[in-house]
Amino acid sequence: MELTPTELKRLDDQSLLISWSDGQRKRYAVSELRKACPCVMCRNERKAAAAEPEKLTILAPNELAPVKIDRMVLAGNYAYRITFSDGHNTGLFTFEHLRELGEVVE
Repeated sequence: MELTPTELKRLDDQSLLISWSDGQRKRYAVSELRKACPCVMCRNERKAAAAEPEKLTILAPNELAPVKIDRMVLAGNYAYRITFSDGHNTGLFTFEHLRELGEVVE
């Protein structure tokens, strides 16, 4: 059985709730979604950071602001494209990937 989202709900600027077709509900921190972006650029950045764990990144002032979801649209029938407040929108968050993330809520 392929699991699909049945409801998306913004809890506040920093969290999202997704209800799944099997009845499970998960809470997602927007910052964690942004960190888990599956696009090639983000995967390469994570790989480079893991290769040099002592290297510190200098952040611009706009990178210090809490990231929000500006837009979330269905991409086909298997993923969402999320546009974050930092302008990033190149990752496709497949249902499978989203299911691996987040925290189950009762």
